[in-house]
Amino acid sequence: MKIVIAPQSFKGSVMALTAAEAIERGVRRASPEAETVLVPVADGGDGTLEVLVNSTGGKIFRSIVTGPLGHAVEALWGVMGDGSTAVIEMARASGLAMVPHRRRNPRTTTTFGTGEIIREALERGYERIVVGMGGSATNDAGMGMATALGARFLDDQGKPLPKGGSALARLNKIDITNLHSRLREVTIIGATDVTNPLCGSSGASAIYGPQKGATQEIVEELDAALANFARVAQSDLGIDFLNEAHPGAGAAGGLGAGLMAFANCRLQSGIDLVCEVLKFEEHVREADLVLTGEGRADLSSIYDKAPVGVARKAAPYGVPTVILAGSLGEGYEQLYQHGIAGVVCIADRPMNFERSLARTEELLEGAAERTVRLLQLAGPTGR
Repeated sequence: MKIVIAPQSFKGSVMALTAAEAIERGVRRASPEAETVLVPVADGGDGTLEVLVNSTGGKIFRSIVTGPLGHAVEALWGVMGDGSTAVIEMARASGLAMVPHRRRNPRTTTTFGTGEIIREALERGYERIVVGMGGSATNDAGMGMATALGARFLDDQGKPLPKGGSALARLNKIDITNLHSRLREVTIIGATDVTNPLCGSSGASAIYGPQKGATQEIVEELDAALANFARVAQSDLGIDFLNEAHPGAGAAGGLGAGLMAFANCRLQSGIDLVCEVLKFEEHVREADLVLTGEGRADLSSIYDKAPVGVARKAAPYGVPTVILAGSLGEGYEQLYQHGIAGVVCIADRPMNFERSLARTEELLEGAAERTVRLLQLAGPTGR
């Protein structure tokens, strides 16, 4: 029996490779003769940097940049093994996890640090830049990022806007005269797991603003500010973000729109990009089973999160995919309609959240063993 083990990271607990190794140990306890292939994955969010860099033999760098609250932070980024592709997780410079709950305010947080890393990658001469866009603390349409790259955002008095999404309400002109010249020479790809538009009821502010600290009143303020950005962008740059032609423009608080507008970026499904780099289909083609995993399986998982993307890649080869999930949330049953053959909660007894985080590796081992033993009772898996 050949089992492909392809979890993503369990946020706040273990990285994808560590999770894969724990699952492998459980598989071997149940079936010592099984052939296992470890292909840890990510979908543009947490863990994308390590997966793309480590799996290709690349290098990790550390840079001091401007964090989401405006103070200096150390951010990791890297280059893949090809030596020409830089990988940036925007959450490392502008992420929600960097902001204490009491200070979360998407009216003022900035993507400036993400732009600083992009600028460094440009100046080091990399030909391709992948920007992972999950986990943002921001709602500034990439204004901070673009400012770091030379763009200017001006009010009706010709004065530069301050940092933060709410300032976009006063935007009157976008000046790209001094935009970094190498942006015309490189390929920039935005890796995302969402397709939200920039504005409206399913836009960046309405869907993701509350988790970043926005009240309903602030959500409406930010949505109006993004709409004003879109109007000025159409006037000054000739890009219409208010139509439906730009899915994903609302990713990372509108960073998707900013990257498209200022960096000629192409947005791509994060899990598809990762699977392409890892040659996932070559591994799964002759497999009998895929074991994937994530911290929480719920309705949001169906929107092209890593496990569903993995299942989509395995389905053409008739290989079933089972998720090992840290917890189950509302709507997880919908996963069965999106290519998932089974959902297994890894918890083995009642416990609080902190305890479950501390035991993630142990729990993954146990859940993998139970899953494989059950499948062996049912006879050969897969085809």
